[in-house]
Amino acid sequence: MSKAAQDILGHVETLVGDAGKAPPAAFQPTIDPFLIGLYDSTLSGWYRAEQKELFLGFPISPEDVVLDVGCGDGGNMNLCADIGAHVILADIDANEIAIGKERLSKSNARKLEAYVTDSDPLPLRDGTASRVVCMETLEHVDDPAQIMAELVRVGQKGALYLLTVPDPVAENLQKPLAAPYYWQKPNHLRIFEREEFAKLVTDAGLVIENRYYYGFYWSIWWLLFWQCDVPVDAPYHPVLDNWAQTWKALLDSKNGLRTKRILDRFLPKHQIILARKP
Repeated sequence: MSKAAQDILGHVETLVGDAGKAPPAAFQPTIDPFLIGLYDSTLSGWYRAEQKELFLGFPISPEDVVLDVGCGDGGNMNLCADIGAHVILADIDANEIAIGKERLSKSNARKLEAYVTDSDPLPLRDGTASRVVCMETLEHVDDPAQIMAELVRVGQKGALYLLTVPDPVAENLQKPLAAPYYWQKPNHLRIFEREEFAKLVTDAGLVIENRYYYGFYWSIWWLLFWQCDVPVDAPYHPVLDNWAQTWKALLDSKNGLRTKRILDRFLPKHQIILARKP
């Protein structure tokens, strides 16, 4: 288990407390569902600090220039910055970019750049980045092919790409359950079928090196969330707290990791493509 995973698990266990003690009568769940989701991600191959990989098969070095398009608050770049890479943040939301710049301003990043942009075009020269990350973004944009063209343009020859979008199985399950705004701009404008996503990547000129599917925990969390009528932050509804506790207990069980892998394939929340620019 990576140090990042150990640290997260240690924090989770601190939150849970001593399972051998009887809970008080007014017991309230104390596991943060998002913390459990982060731990689950490390078990799926994310944030491999010891191996210096943002994701399994996506290594980062201090010499890399890592571009994150649709970066949000920059949280996914923490590891890249800690390794000492040159990090470039790009997002349409100025507030998120401000948070990201503040988050990474005192990191070990060799250089930090941040741009408020719709990525059409990206304010970067051709062949800028050796690593390009675009996570859960292409389903939000009006013209995914145009954004992919920009991602390819700014990548160096041989650059690695880490691309993710929601998996169609979980997305289609949410159709009758999610609030209408989930399917409206600036949220999800389309559902990418798996081969459609792959074609988008190869039509842009990239070579696919591997594909992954994960996130059963989040698939169920979101299906439950829509029924709880609460904001997407703490305090969480008891249904969501209890789901987090159930998933943590499963992961801790004898066959927990094996069960997770099977369920991740059965009902993934995310599909991942690792690709390379020839």
